[in-house]
Amino acid sequence: MRRSVVACFLMTLAASVLAGCPDRSIDKVDPLQAPVEAKDIPVNINRDLDLLFLIDDSPSMADKQANLAANFGDFITVLESIPGGLPNVHIGVVTSDMGTQGLLDMNPAFGPTVGAGLPGACSGVGKDGVMQIFGQPVAGSNFIVDTADPVTGVRTRNYTGDLATVFGNIAKGAGARGCGFEQHLAAVQRALNNPANSGFLRDNAYLGVIIIADEDDCSLSHYSLLADDNSARANLGAVQSFRCTRFGVLCDQGGGDTNQMNQVGVKGQCHPSDGSQYIAKIDDLVTNLKKVKQNDPNKIIVAGILGTTDRFAVELRTPPGENTAIPALAHSCSYVDGAGMTEVADPPIRIKRFLDQFTNRSTFVPICQKNLSGGLQQIGDLLKTVIGDPCIEGKLRNFGSDAAPVYDCAVSSVTNPGTTNAMETIMPECPATGGLPSTPCWHIVADPANCPMSTDPKTGTTIHPGSLKLKIENDDQLKTPGTDVHVKANCTTTTG
Repeated sequence: MRRSVVACFLMTLAASVLAGCPDRSIDKVDPLQAPVEAKDIPVNINRDLDLLFLIDDSPSMADKQANLAANFGDFITVLESIPGGLPNVHIGVVTSDMGTQGLLDMNPAFGPTVGAGLPGACSGVGKDGVMQIFGQPVAGSNFIVDTADPVTGVRTRNYTGDLATVFGNIAKGAGARGCGFEQHLAAVQRALNNPANSGFLRDNAYLGVIIIADEDDCSLSHYSLLADDNSARANLGAVQSFRCTRFGVLCDQGGGDTNQMNQVGVKGQCHPSDGSQYIAKIDDLVTNLKKVKQNDPNKIIVAGILGTTDRFAVELRTPPGENTAIPALAHSCSYVDGAGMTEVADPPIRIKRFLDQFTNRSTFVPICQKNLSGGLQQIGDLLKTVIGDPCIEGKLRNFGSDAAPVYDCAVSSVTNPGTTNAMETIMPECPATGGLPSTPCWHIVADPANCPMSTDPKTGTTIHPGSLKLKIENDDQLKTPGTDVHVKANCTTTTG
């Protein structure tokens, strides 16, 4: 059968420990010409999901916050499409305003106020990673709770009204007057260890961190970067967020040191400056986040709605209220909002490196677009995949007939995936006729109730062309207490 040929090809790539596939083929299918849909489904479904949204509250973010609020319902719709409905969610919102404190300063030490009384001013510890509800009808905690009883399915909610509306109002409530030295990643780290947010994190829950920002991260290791005296201005430049770029990023082409980073021009192969004395190391921030789920870092999912990274340049630009142009980071993308105003964003070199350290658990969405619906759905789809989604998203290639379909899938169970002691075992297909075997097997079945055909109401494009899902029989035999087991499948799809 055809499925054996593709299965052998795919499984050979996946695991060298497997024995060779038996040759049951009739004719060969070239895998390079056959698109494949991959599924990774935990056997023990965990429906607890803690979502932390980091929202940039600096000047220039008002339209982006409104965009997020207007389209958040599409994100929730994706989560609600997970078999079983909306997961058991905790949803917290923090902003990037960490004032003038640095991660390595003796807490609560902080530097002098920057820009007192003006939008973008930085003072003290800022919002200090404390979750915010901005006056919305959320009771009993500073984050949203929407969970289901495991027996009755009755949901417990600590908010009044529609979930998307309540979150949207919180997002817009963040405002656009926060510190212009945006410490996005430091705020995430602080949010997860600040006692003010007690009860948000659940030990067994997935943790999703979603960053919405139009400038790069400027998490301070020391507040000395914000110094405003003659010596500091001579050595660090004007007290503007370009200091974050100059001392937080290096570029192999045209920006090998802080002096070159201060020079006007296009630069290439840019990356975080790991040796900076002022800006926190990305590797340290990654390590500290993974410690939150130190027993299983794969439970952490990260996403960013950010500027693009395809262009990095330094230009001369005159700050508001000033008369002299000074070095500034050029915007990497722009768009015209609903009011006809041009909105911009900068290249997030540091945040992109941060996201990339969570392999198969991260995604990136450009913020420079009028409608963030598609991007929010993309993030929702990643969460849906991690939690476990057996529904087939693409159109499977049928090598049989409509009455007796034959699908081409390679399926295996994987114990302890992503570890050095991972073990993969090929799973047979369930027989088309007769009784089921007493051991685990797979087949593709129709399930229109849990995997309905659907289209995007805004674009009319098909989201799920069919109503099929991957079903595992006798899956209880795969469940071992204390052991992580996933079912992994690769199924041939068609573009026709």
